[in-house]
Amino acid sequence: MSLAGITLDKLVIIAVLAALLIGPERLPVLAEKLGALVRGLRDLAGGAKERMREEIGPEFDDVDWRKLDPRQYDPRRIVMDALKEPPAPPEDFSTAAAKASVATVSGLPQRHRGPMRFDDEAT
Repeated sequence: MSLAGITLDKLVIIAVLAALLIGPERLPVLAEKLGALVRGLRDLAGGAKERMREEIGPEFDDVDWRKLDPRQYDPRRIVMDALKEPPAPPEDFSTAAAKASVATVSGLPQRHRGPMRFDDEAT
């Protein structure tokens, strides 16, 4: 078992060193504070989940959250799948030109002719 690169044996060594450095007087107090912190974080996460459920409604339960997990995406597989797909057929010139045309905006205020105005007191 590895949590963020820390294996169980490293975790035991860290716990023993912490117990020796902190001392038997302060260790129970710090353990109690750590437990309260973990409970608080768990309650915070549970509250956020309940709030999402209230705001989104019944659709929240229908979402498959495992499909949205970014850890499941392997960039190498995505690239290989994209390379295996056959290329799209080229479009004719008129369709490509219509898609590439730029829309112009009318009704924008026009600048008055003459010298450019500026603020003398601007910094």
